[in-house]
Amino acid sequence: MTNPAQSQFKRLFLILLLALLIGLMIGSVAWALVVVLAGLLVWQYLQLYRLMQWLRHSSSREVPESHGSWGELFDELYRLLNRHRKAEGKLRGVIERVQESTSALRDAVIMVDGNGDLEWWNRSAKRLLGFRRPDDLGQAITNLIRDPIFVRYLYQRDFSEPLELPSPVDKRIQLQFMVTEFGRSELLMLVRDVTRISQLERMRQDFVGNASHELRTPLTVIRGYLETLQDQFDGQHPGLLRALRQMEGQAKRMDNLVTDMLTLSRLETTDGMLDELPIDIGRMLREVCNDARRLAPEKQQRIELELDEGYVLMGHEKELHSAFSNLATNAVKYTPEQGEVKIRWWVDKDGGHYEVCDSGIGIETHHLKRLTERFYRVDDGRSTAEGGTGLGLAIVKHVMIRHHAQLEVQSTPGKGTCFRCHFPADLIRQNQLDELEADDDGADLESLH
Repeated sequence: MTNPAQSQFKRLFLILLLALLIGLMIGSVAWALVVVLAGLLVWQYLQLYRLMQWLRHSSSREVPESHGSWGELFDELYRLLNRHRKAEGKLRGVIERVQESTSALRDAVIMVDGNGDLEWWNRSAKRLLGFRRPDDLGQAITNLIRDPIFVRYLYQRDFSEPLELPSPVDKRIQLQFMVTEFGRSELLMLVRDVTRISQLERMRQDFVGNASHELRTPLTVIRGYLETLQDQFDGQHPGLLRALRQMEGQAKRMDNLVTDMLTLSRLETTDGMLDELPIDIGRMLREVCNDARRLAPEKQQRIELELDEGYVLMGHEKELHSAFSNLATNAVKYTPEQGEVKIRWWVDKDGGHYEVCDSGIGIETHHLKRLTERFYRVDDGRSTAEGGTGLGLAIVKHVMIRHHAQLEVQSTPGKGTCFRCHFPADLIRQNQLDELEADDDGADLESLH
């Protein structure tokens, strides 16, 4: 096959040779070369003009015909265009099949661009979320789903866990949002109707709450009679006294279990914090640390507290005190004699952080993911002996969820365990009392001057 570049040079050489011969014949080689080169330039310009016109209207015009390198260029462009059209047709067919298949789903499928605007959705999105074409195309999704929890969920960009919210169309429908990030900050949302599952879960929660509440009255009566029998014991049957004390211990343990079940049921059935108030975190953690130290002398443990003063935490004080105290008490219970427990609170640009670290035997890695499950025990015998109910960490987890915080657990067998609670920055406030004291000090200095 002849090289196109060689063919072009041959043609150019022949044209120049022809111009030279004509110039010799007419007695003016220079003018002959000028005329030939001008004609060649005009011809090249015409070919370029034909190419530009064809590129602008390639969908409606046939490829131009030419000779030499221009003909080969036109032919190659035509082949490329055909391949592009075939690939485009295949891609369009795939997209149409994907859209048809997703439109047949009962779950809503939504595509959101990098700016947070609606790009595409299937038919189920209209039924579950009320999206309408073409009015909502290009609209910000937060303008159509205005729930503050949903807006916070998108803003935080943490989609490791799905989000459940009532439908903006019908509050009786409970929806689950599963979001995947792809491309340039684009989002693919899968929205499912989980109303039936939510109703079953609510029935379970109601049953646990009602059963726990009904158990409280008979337990109170049983504990009262056991205390009365022990007070009236005459000492003639020592075995009976031992049995009464064991019965009282088990009744007390069951009462603690009922209390924890009621607390957990309330946390599960209450949506969000009802009273988000500023909490003096320093005062609270000092109380938690003092409570832990009351348990430590029996094991000769060291309890250390490190505080980042000058900040308050917005939240529910009773719930947070219960969660913080639970973690500190567990650290004391499961740390051996002469061990060490460190309680720490600090604030940085990411928010507030509460940490409890112990020097206990640690927890194996395969247990960590299940620690917050109800009644899950790493060592059933040890947990029962310590008097635990198996619900403490589940309560801590739900308190963290209600405060939009994250619970992190790190443990090394034989070295100890660290529990960390990470609170978002929007729940941290500067302590106004400290600010007022600083302002008063500044005013006193000014008055002295």
